[in-house]
Amino acid sequence: MDDFITKAAFSFFIAFGVVLGGSLLAGIGSVFLITPPKDRMLQVADSLKIWALVAAVGGTIDPIRVIESHMSAGYFSPAVQQIGYILFAFLGAHMGTELIQWMCRSGG
Repeated sequence: MDDFITKAAFSFFIAFGVVLGGSLLAGIGSVFLITPPKDRMLQVADSLKIWALVAAVGGTIDPIRVIESHMSAGYFSPAVQQIGYILFAFLGAHMGTELIQWMCRSGG
């Protein structure tokens, strides 16, 4: 169980970091290009959400393959773990997007 929590936490923080870091760097870039950073940051956060999820769970189709192969063989524990990793990664990406939206709202 401890290994699952560790991997789930890493999935969360990787996805969170991809969205947050990408959006903040897009905001910095838009300042250099003299465009509104708020608009660019919101756009990038929405665009990066799905890619953050993919990056956090491994970037390949392997997690889906693990779910399919174990479910068809009757082993539910590895499939449930993979679904858990995906859910934690989604939660991280979503919280990163929400943080960017909150920062853009409160920043004026």
